Amino acid sequence: MPTDSSRSTDAGATLRLVMIATVMVLGRSSLVVAQAGQTTTVPAASQNPSPMVEETRSHQRLTQRSVGGVQRSFVGPEGKLVELWLPESARTRADIDLVVHFHGAAWLPEQAVAALDGRTAAAVVNLGVGSGAYHRAFADAPVFDSLLAGVTRELSAATGKAVRVGRLTLVGYSAGHGAVRAILREPRHFARVDAVLLLDGMHTSYVPDGTVLAAGGALDTTNLAAFAEFARAAMRGEKRFLVTHSEIFPGTFASTTETADWVLHTLGLHRTPVLAWGPLGMQQLSEVRAGRFELLGFAGNTAPDHVDQLHAMPVFLARLLR
Repeated sequence: MPTDSSRSTDAGATLRLVMIATVMVLGRSSLVVAQAGQTTTVPAASQNPSPMVEETRSHQRLTQRSVGGVQRSFVGPEGKLVELWLPESARTRADIDLVVHFHGAAWLPEQAVAALDGRTAAAVVNLGVGSGAYHRAFADAPVFDSLLAGVTRELSAATGKAVRVGRLTLVGYSAGHGAVRAILREPRHFARVDAVLLLDGMHTSYVPDGTVLAAGGALDTTNLAAFAEFARAAMRGEKRFLVTHSEIFPGTFASTTETADWVLHTLGLHRTPVLAWGPLGMQQLSEVRAGRFELLGFAGNTAPDHVDQLHAMPVFLARLLR
């Protein structure tokens, strides 16, 4: 039978037990640790990915395959390699259209561009994790000028003659949208870009930081203004703009659904409910069409739903440029 002393020791040990609780507050996950009467809150992670597992949709994936053509590369923004692909049929042309893709393995956008008209090249830029890395790299306007100059130089070397870049399309997947918004903020570049495709990647911060809309927060619209202006130009028929998004709710920053809703509200547009199959087993829930601006909403709050958007790029790119 335990003595009073041992009981006291047991009680002290019990008080010293570490109690850990996962607290979901405003979409953030924090660890609250209590030990010997002291409480410490461990800072939340920078992002709270969805823990859901989804087995309704098929989440079909493309596979890497040879698309022929000419492969080249050069050192671009932040000292990272820019991967360039040129179809064989374009080597006799003086004007070559260009798709610049931000974020993702090069083979997939190359497949998407290869399925187009045979006169379009693909340049793929990867700068790491987070839209901030892409935005900071292209916040200085001459960086995009240098990127286009490098592409033109390499295309000329591949064809053996002076080449001019014709129609220019920017594609931002996920974090890659940060580069697109930075580029469009420069009026000269805004005028130069003919088309934009955003694949589940139009994000922004909450104001105050981390305070979701349901808790009284607001969107930091400074990161969305350039997209709204490009959408207006597309509505007038001057540009082409296609936005796709899932239902993923990151919690620590605004979802692509919330940012899309803000853009639509700013433009005075409204979603049309849709129940339709999309590419690769995706399920479409909504759409908006106005001039050459189009927005497509898809089901899904899991990581595979996010990756679906990238693998559907060949379909979406063809739809944008048809």
